[in-house]
Order: sequence, then C-alpha cells, then structure tokens
Amino acid sequence: MSLQRTARDLCVGVLTTAFLVAGSASGLLPFTWIEIAGFVTGGASVWLLVREHIWSWPVGIVNSGIYVVVFLRARLFADSGLMLAFVLLGFAGWWCWLHGRAAGARRPIVHAGLREMVLLAVAAAAGTLILTGYLRSVGDAAPLWDALTTCLSLAATYLQARKALEGWIVWIAADLIYIPLYVAKGLPLTSVLYVIFLTMCVKGAVDWRATRRAEEGEDVGLFRVLVTAR
Repeated sequence: MSLQRTARDLCVGVLTTAFLVAGSASGLLPFTWIEIAGFVTGGASVWLLVREHIWSWPVGIVNSGIYVVVFLRARLFADSGLMLAFVLLGFAGWWCWLHGRAAGARRPIVHAGLREMVLLAVAAAAGTLILTGYLRSVGDAAPLWDALTTCLSLAATYLQARKALEGWIVWIAADLIYIPLYVAKGLPLTSVLYVIFLTMCVKGAVDWRATRRAEEGEDVGLFRVLVTAR
C-alpha cells in the first residue's frame, strides 16, 4: 500500500507539473516559469519531509533559492530574506539529520518541551516587533504579516531540524497566514502551494505522531496537548 501511495503521489506530481508548464507556455495560465519551479520543488520538499526523507533538505534548499527571486519581485522583502536564511538553515538541518542519529538509523522524532516552546514564542514575538518596524521603513508590501510569518517560519525550521513534532503546529499557523497574504499580493500559484503545504502539514503531524507512538509506546509532551484531548 505504501508503494502504491508513493506511485500515486509521484504520478500526480508529474501530471501537475506538465499541466502547469503547458499552461504557462501556451499563455493560458498566468504563472511565470520561476513560480512554477518554486511550486514543484516546494511541494516535493514537504512531501519528502512528511515521509521523514533526508532529501527533503536539499530539495528545500533549491526551493528557497528560487523563492528569493519570486518574493523580491513581489516586494516581500522579509520573505525574500527568509528564503536566504532557509538556504543556510537547510544545510544545517541536513547536517543535523545526517549526524543526529545512530549509524544506519534515521534520526528519531522528539517532543519539544513547554519551556522550549515558550522561549521560541517570546523570540518570535520580539522578532516580529523589531522586523515590522524595519520593513515599514523600507516599503515592504505587508510589513506586519511579512514579519510574523518570517519569525514563525524560522521557529518552525528550528523545530524541524530537531525533528520535533511541534514544528508541524508552527508550520500550520504560518501557512494559515501565508495563504491569504499571497493571494492579496498577486501570487496565486504560490497561494495554492501553501494550501497544499497546509494539507501536508496536517498529514505530517498525524503521521509523525503515529511513528512516535509506535517507537515509544506512549505519546507525551506539548504536541499531545495541542493536537489531542484525552
């Protein structure tokens, strides 16, 4: 069944890419080649992350590089800077997943503690406040929301590098802001991509939690409080 799902997902990905490329080339779809490339690599990166595949990191690095240009064109300067940071964080996360595991094994899924999450929340709030002021001074298209999503994404990436379940919660919060933001700023394909990201994040949260329960026999930590009620 797993192989069947993988084959199905790959087939959907190839057909979607072909449709977007054909539509753009014919002028029937209002998407640029670079936004299509960002759409495809972004979807592939999160799909691999849900499956705990280490290739999520290099594909994500390529995706971040593409979106540096996309967001600069849309005058979303914080998001563009965030993508540059993601390139560096991508290499760091790749290294963590490679070396934070026993030989021949994959890095285990962990829980972030309450204290760690509170510190991240405080850091994200402070970063949002500081960054909003700066973005207003340089004429950013959406300074508050651009700053908030940037700080949430950095926090989520940190948790992702630790392979903490709570990272999915933070990504979901960021995606819920990104979707209407990109619609408002004339990036419809990117908005669709973030709808797909949101769906994948929910699936990732469910799948990683199931893996954690199977490995440990009991699901504990902040993620249980946020996602389930017993």
